[in-house]
Amino acid sequence: MSDAAGDRSTRQFVSPAARRVAGARRNPPYGNEQTAPQWLRSLAGISWRLIIVVIAICIVFYAVWHVLLLFVALFLACVFTAVLRPLVDWYGKIMPRGLATGLGLLTGIVFFLGLLTYVGYSIVDQWDDLSKQFSTGITQITDFLESGKLPFTITNDQIVKWIDSGQQWLQDHAGELATQAASRAGSVVEIFTALALAIFCTVFFLARGKEMWTWFLNQLPQRARETWQVAGGAGWYTFSGYTRGTVLIALTDGALAFILLLVLQVPLAAPLAVLVFIGAFIPLVGAPTAMVIAMIVALAANGLWSALFVGLGIAAIGQLEGHIFQPFIMGKQVSIHPVVIALAVTAGTLTGGLLGAVIAVPLVAVFWAIFSRLRSIDPPMAPDEATDDVEPVDGDEQIDDDEPVKQK
Repeated sequence: MSDAAGDRSTRQFVSPAARRVAGARRNPPYGNEQTAPQWLRSLAGISWRLIIVVIAICIVFYAVWHVLLLFVALFLACVFTAVLRPLVDWYGKIMPRGLATGLGLLTGIVFFLGLLTYVGYSIVDQWDDLSKQFSTGITQITDFLESGKLPFTITNDQIVKWIDSGQQWLQDHAGELATQAASRAGSVVEIFTALALAIFCTVFFLARGKEMWTWFLNQLPQRARETWQVAGGAGWYTFSGYTRGTVLIALTDGALAFILLLVLQVPLAAPLAVLVFIGAFIPLVGAPTAMVIAMIVALAANGLWSALFVGLGIAAIGQLEGHIFQPFIMGKQVSIHPVVIALAVTAGTLTGGLLGAVIAVPLVAVFWAIFSRLRSIDPPMAPDEATDDVEPVDGDEQIDDDEPVKQK
């Protein structure tokens, strides 16, 4: 017994290095020994967490795609609520909340229908003069293309041949086009269904939004309510600020475009101004598309110089929007770098088409606002500190993976 006790006491005082030399690693304690380097363990931990996040995002997109009508209706309801909320609150100061909700919703519908009526009246009123101007403008464009002032020449015979080819293509594919048009009828029904559901939800969001949000928070555990309250407040503040700011900017762009087109005597000034108004809701691509269409109308109706002035004028309006209107109207409610906006619009377009391009930026803005409110970060570094003491690593120096890196 004494010899065994002596052997155990001797092994207790053997150094770790002696154990490794003596072969003490034949039976390593599983779960305690790390055989991989520290950087690989850290990278593996980050990788599997990212994989889980990507899988969760894919599941969300898969679920949304199968209830797309419901998602679009709720998104439109949030947009309508954000736009009409200040008006309903103002009405609510002098009348009951339910009556203020109905009056505010009626005001929005009357404004929208009045805008469409004015556009339709402008098209009908200017149709005769517009057809004559288009005929004259197309003749001028054809003469310019045949004059040889451009590096290439397009003759009238070629234009007639292209038109005949287009008509022949329409005749050959008339059956397919009719089938596609019939299939799109279901989409029209879905659009009106989503719009009706959105208006229905908007009524309750405007009339009982605070009570609905309070009821939702009360269903959560008490320890989680504060986090959800902070996240919901930040998200709604950003979404409502983005929506109302976009509407105000779109109205301003449309009004300036309408004045510009009237001064240049471009036909269909009202419909083109409405097109500029709609294009303001689609970041990056909406305004250029509206500008190109307005330039084509001006080119066909008034000639090359009118189209050039229209393009320059709408481009100047876009610059005013980016450098004056957006910072002044939106302020710090929505602060997203233009690179992030471009990536978000591209990803949204590839994922959901035009709908994805419209909703990508507000969703990214909401997620970033929530993340910014909930995260806790260390004090930021200055650019000079981030690039200070950047030197190549000496090949003879080796860093022990198990030794923590010392910070300066």
